[in-house]
Amino acid sequence: MLIVTTEMIAGKDYETLGLVKGSTIQSKNIGKDIGSSFKTLVGGELKSYTKMMDEARALATKRMVEEAQGIGADAIVSFRYASSSIMAGAAEVIAYGTAVKLK
Repeated sequence: MLIVTTEMIAGKDYETLGLVKGSTIQSKNIGKDIGSSFKTLVGGELKSYTKMMDEARALATKRMVEEAQGIGADAIVSFRYASSSIMAGAAEVIAYGTAVKLK
């Protein structure tokens, strides 16, 4: 599955199939959350949260691709991520774009 952030795929004609998306809500366990809160006192990267968000983006992308494949898409254009905090230590990640069928 070709996924691009641009609105067009250079040299390709396609039919627009519609919006596709995938999402997940992830949280860290209480032990890692407490450890990360101490890290905020001294600064630096919160590696457990970085890993959590990497995993969340991968899962959201996978779900978006599965939705696109389900409607017969060959590619996704105008791909984007969005995220929001749901509660302390939990975040939602959404992957979305426009599914297209190449001609």
